[in-house]
Amino acid sequence: MLRLKCVVNSLVSLLLLAAATAAHALPEDRNQPIHISADSASINENTGITVYSGNVEISQGSMLIRGARVELHRNQNGDVNRIISTGAPAEFQQQPRADDPVTKAFGQRMEYRIDAREVTITREARVEQGKDTFTGQRIVYNMDKAVVDAYSSESGETRVQMIIQPKNGAGE
Repeated sequence: MLRLKCVVNSLVSLLLLAAATAAHALPEDRNQPIHISADSASINENTGITVYSGNVEISQGSMLIRGARVELHRNQNGDVNRIISTGAPAEFQQQPRADDPVTKAFGQRMEYRIDAREVTITREARVEQGKDTFTGQRIVYNMDKAVVDAYSSESGETRVQMIIQPKNGAGE
């Protein structure tokens, strides 16, 4: 029982660490220019949706989003309130702090709801930080609550998996 509790505590710590990095990016990132490149772009003023297609790459400081297709959804005020990236896979990466490794997230689809500060990664979802890896069919991260929820496939065929590397000095 004690061993199981230690394993669960380690897993929770890893999830919180991996998830918290998305909310605490390098402070200078938000002050950097945003660069967008794609094979094509379509802006629909009526719907407020801009679609970038073909090898899309969006960067701002240490933050990088890649996908075959990225949609930016704007609200009535003209602010971007949702970003959807799809690809084979869609990719997000950002360095949380100068001394930390880059956190990377991959999935066939990623949706970032900006107002809710929630990222949902679906279909072959994977998060990597350093040599630690966390996978599942769907991973949902709420930045404000620092809560990560991971789900296996409904059939149970794809289960949540974690690989946690030992920390320096562990077991000594």
